[in-house]
Amino acid sequence: MASTPYVTIGKVVKRLQSSYPDLSVSKVRYLEDEGLLHLERSAGGYRLFSPQDVKRLETILYLQKNRFLPLAVIKEELDGSPSSPVSGVDAFPQAAVDPKEVTERLHPIERIPELLGVSVAFVRQLAQCQLIELKSSPRQRDLVDGRDFALIRSAEALRHFGIEPRNLKQYLMAANRESPLFDQVLSFVGARRMGNPEEQWEAKERAFEQILMLTGNVRAALIRRNLANTLKPPQTSAEAERRP
Repeated sequence: MASTPYVTIGKVVKRLQSSYPDLSVSKVRYLEDEGLLHLERSAGGYRLFSPQDVKRLETILYLQKNRFLPLAVIKEELDGSPSSPVSGVDAFPQAAVDPKEVTERLHPIERIPELLGVSVAFVRQLAQCQLIELKSSPRQRDLVDGRDFALIRSAEALRHFGIEPRNLKQYLMAANRESPLFDQVLSFVGARRMGNPEEQWEAKERAFEQILMLTGNVRAALIRRNLANTLKPPQTSAEAERRP
């Protein structure tokens, strides 16, 4: 019987970066620390990926990028049916955006309907609310930064709940208030980390992912607490009869 063809974390990151440009070694390590990946180790302690591990990582990245699911929900989805093997990205429809289009960074606004299925008018509305910033080409064409694609898709999805771009300006203000705190903390993390610049960058990237998740958890808990009455389940008839 042939042995499992394991590959190293560096090779996996390099293989998947064409589809997920923001993927880094530190992010993979963070996903493992959060219990989403369960990797083998070599005799020297290096992380090793089996083909199943690579598919699982692809699924995690796909659900983050295209379904906008938080890691806790992704973990529940992946671990909910242990008898069913994770089939990877083949289990999901392909993303609407070619990864190369994202890595090219800037895109004419006229191409956004083709790339994202979102109208030009909606993109301009996001720009008017300062949620994104349009760039200008040398020929004065409006360009959209590929790094804003996830935000644009999320904003479009929120419209199904009646949440319009003008309603999202509060999140822009919150992000502007929080960013200096993040910057201060990450600068401290980088300065405290001993090693070469790449190791310092990985430490900051890792800390950023953790802080982003934890502050998101705090925000979610506060909103859920404020909406406790709205989210309260209805009483059953038996419970109503027991009330004095």
